[in-house]
Amino acid sequence: MTRKNQIILLVTATLCGALALTAVRAPDAPRVATGFIAHTLCSETFVSGLDPDRVLSETTAAMPGAGLIVWAVSYKVDRARKDVTVTLLGGGQSHAVYRDGLGCYVAHDDATVDAPPPPAAGMAERAMLPEIAGPAPVEPATPALKLALERAFTEPDRPPLRHTHAVVVLKDGRVVAERYAPGYGIDTPILGYSATKSVISALTGILVRRGRLAVNEPAPVAAWQSPDDPHHAVTIDQLLRHTSGLAMGSSLNASLASAIATVNRMKYVERDMAAFAQSADLESQPGSAWNYHDGNTIILSRLIRDAAGGHAADVLRLARTELFAPLGMRNVTLEFDTTGTPEGSSQMLASARDWARFGALYLNDGVVGGQRILPEGWVNYSATPTAHAWVGYGAGFWTNRGDSIGAEYRTSRGWPADSFYASGTFGQYVVIVPSERLVIARFGTSGNRYDIEGVSHLVADVIAATGGKRHVAAGN
Repeated sequence: MTRKNQIILLVTATLCGALALTAVRAPDAPRVATGFIAHTLCSETFVSGLDPDRVLSETTAAMPGAGLIVWAVSYKVDRARKDVTVTLLGGGQSHAVYRDGLGCYVAHDDATVDAPPPPAAGMAERAMLPEIAGPAPVEPATPALKLALERAFTEPDRPPLRHTHAVVVLKDGRVVAERYAPGYGIDTPILGYSATKSVISALTGILVRRGRLAVNEPAPVAAWQSPDDPHHAVTIDQLLRHTSGLAMGSSLNASLASAIATVNRMKYVERDMAAFAQSADLESQPGSAWNYHDGNTIILSRLIRDAAGGHAADVLRLARTELFAPLGMRNVTLEFDTTGTPEGSSQMLASARDWARFGALYLNDGVVGGQRILPEGWVNYSATPTAHAWVGYGAGFWTNRGDSIGAEYRTSRGWPADSFYASGTFGQYVVIVPSERLVIARFGTSGNRYDIEGVSHLVADVIAATGGKRHVAAGN
């Protein structure tokens, strides 16, 4: 038996053994794997303008176990048609398609998404947030800041590598330092992965402010409206905090084993993600246990779509007029599934500066330029710890408030206790430190568990370099 066939048998046996313990059907695992790769390559090729070979190499290197099958993956980027086809072992195949204004989606039976409206004219002129920087990259204002960024971009002596792509430091509303890896710049839209969940939290808040949604009432999911249905008790607060009780597996880790997770069947096999998530059984009483998975956010995304008008175009209109334009976010793409529901669990791309602008919204209780965007108290609500969330999680944001294991770990490494952040699975961060009037946007494709150690050093170094109180970080 050849070495190649031995590896095929090993991978197949591993996946099939795990599949026997899950709700995912065996034929779905290759489609999940190829769907993830196709969507990522499509987004980062046609929206971000990156080299697909580099994207595939860095992404699979950051996923434990992916090296076992990456040799068996083949892909084709059709630049004329603007689509990507990925095949695994000549069998499982997925197809992702780019559309102007909508980014990419995984195609199912040739279904398409409604065309969006053109961007509102004069978005930059209507921005309420004062301009954060000029047209050129901002050199670090001090030698200490320069050293902080150099440290963030320095690779360890051996893998896993951190592949830092961009860092933007916003202090008192102005960029005081930024740096980009080759191939990235101030206008490059960067995939946020699960940092997108925090944007969905903000859009939820906007609809709460407008009286369209209420966090502590049963979520207005049509399929859950019968009082006899145990899902009827699930609230928007529980969806934001991942305490809904829906049995869909976990979205905490990205690895080869993720191909068998029910939640990833939702993302890469199902045409209607929200309908699939809404049909999941309850594994615990709503509100009683914490389980972080993308199904919660996809259901919220459907509620946002319906409250905004029912179509992708309505969601984009809401996001542009109520969030992106007031913040001056100019290089943003929010992606959708084929039903027009935002893929709000992981699929928003924005420049590092725009991600920093988003973070700035949370420094003044959701008020920008005298205009209230988020409801009064929503920022504190977002950062308030969720019971049972050992990692330290609020309502759509990770938080260092409270006494969770995760919060204590991070604060021991230099994070201020009032800080909270948006986070993506490969080391995407928008760190908000209200006490320091500071936002740090850091993006990369890191294979060392979110690069939490590297980002901890960055937070501590930047606070010290900008005149704040230095919290002693482990290892310094």
